[in-house]
Amino acid sequence: MRSYLRIRSPWSQFALLLLLLGGAFALTSVISIGVFVSKGLSITELKNLDYNNPKIISVLKLVQGISTVTVFLIPAFIFAFAVFRFRQFYFLGFRREDKTHFYLIAIAIVICSFPFVAWLGELNEHIRLTKWMVESEKEASRQMEAFLKVNRMSDIFINIFLVALLPGICEEVFFRGCLQRTLIHIFKNPWIGIVITAALFSAFHMEFAGFLPRMFLGIILGALFWYGNSLMVNIAAHFFYNGIQVVAALYYPKVIDQNPSVPVYAALISAVIVLGLLYLMKKQTTVTYAKIYEADEVNESNQFIV
Repeated sequence: MRSYLRIRSPWSQFALLLLLLGGAFALTSVISIGVFVSKGLSITELKNLDYNNPKIISVLKLVQGISTVTVFLIPAFIFAFAVFRFRQFYFLGFRREDKTHFYLIAIAIVICSFPFVAWLGELNEHIRLTKWMVESEKEASRQMEAFLKVNRMSDIFINIFLVALLPGICEEVFFRGCLQRTLIHIFKNPWIGIVITAALFSAFHMEFAGFLPRMFLGIILGALFWYGNSLMVNIAAHFFYNGIQVVAALYYPKVIDQNPSVPVYAALISAVIVLGLLYLMKKQTTVTYAKIYEADEVNESNQFIV
């Protein structure tokens, strides 16, 4: 039997992932500039973006879509082919879920998490931010508000694709399929890897007033991937979560930059239900650390034979 890994050291895998991410940023910057230039936007327009200009928003959406793919999906695929000798997409997480009903549990978790997420958003507002963080947050809110503005029916489907579906796939492949897998291997503990990945996932978005809610979401998505044993479970949850926000913004635009007030008891009930549903998944899953990381060779006794 031969090892399914080309690169066995998790630290070497982590270094490779960082290298690929840096290269992806450089490539994305070049592509973005090329798109802006090809669309006839001047340097002045780029420095002072007019979010009321449909042309600007159209170009920004195009760049957003391209960036999501080039920053997250392409590095993840290169990582998979560099690290795994065969069945790269399978080892990346594109495999059958441990239990089919985990999809229903994942959606239930997302729905039940909203009160606690909103409460964390209120708590996050009490964290003192530096001036540049505040300005960055305001700029991000203005851009997202412009992105989600609907002038015609097709805008709804474009927004769902750009804000819900594309990030749901690309971010999950990178953060859970690559980064979380590697960090769990490094620390030899699933929950340490899940929490650190969630913190990096939140920090990566550079939206500081929403750090705690997004980190909590990252923990949920990480747990869904670990117990579900398939990227498809947490991709579905991520898409559903973002999709609800896109639709909600149509009827309540303030949801983009304002957290609804949630009583503490409602937040606690929400957290208890989410933890209970995750515990239910834990009791039913067949995934163990040993199955994934301690079987270096492919054989009939580990999870890699399907």
